[in-house]
Amino acid sequence: MKVLYAMILTGLMGLTSCAQQEASTELSLTTAAAGDAPLEEATLEELNNAALQDTVVKTEQEWRKALTPEQYYVLREEGTERAFDNAYDSNKKRGIYACAACGNPMFSSKTKFDSGTGWPSFYAPISEKQVKEVQDRALGVLRTEVECARCGSHIGHVFPDGPKPTGLRYCLNSVALNFKAK
Repeated sequence: MKVLYAMILTGLMGLTSCAQQEASTELSLTTAAAGDAPLEEATLEELNNAALQDTVVKTEQEWRKALTPEQYYVLREEGTERAFDNAYDSNKKRGIYACAACGNPMFSSKTKFDSGTGWPSFYAPISEKQVKEVQDRALGVLRTEVECARCGSHIGHVFPDGPKPTGLRYCLNSVALNFKAK
C-alpha cells in the first residue's frame, strides 16, 4: 500500500511540475539552438528511414532486462523523472536526442529551448513521423502524451505554451532519451 501511495504521489508531483506553464515572451532560445546549423535534408531522410524501418516489439520482461529501473519506470510505466535533476535539461551541446529504448532519433538541439520547467524542452520534433501524440487522461487531467513512434515508449508530454514558430513545448524526460553529439 505504501508503494502504491508513493507512486501516486510521485505521479501527482510530475503532473503539476510538467503542467502547462504560462506563455512567456522571455523564453530563452539561446541555449542549444543558438548557432546550430539547420540539419541537411539528406540527414533528415537518413534518420527517418533508419529509425522507422521496423517497429520494435518486446515483452515487458525483455524491456525490464534492456532498461535500467528508472528508464523502465518512465518509458514503460509512463513515469516522470525529477525536475532539474536530470541529464539534459541544461545540455547545450549540438546533436540529436533519440529514444533511450530503441534509438529512434526524435529531437534536435536545433529546436531545444530553456523552458524553466526543469526538463529538456523542444518546440518541434525532427519529423512528425518520429513521435506519436496520444491523449492522456491520467489523474483526471487531459494532456497530450509524447510517445516514440517506433517502440511506443513514453517520452513526455507536449503543451501549447511554447515559443514560435510552433507555439509548442515538448516537455521530455532525460532518462527517456539518449543524446548523440554532432
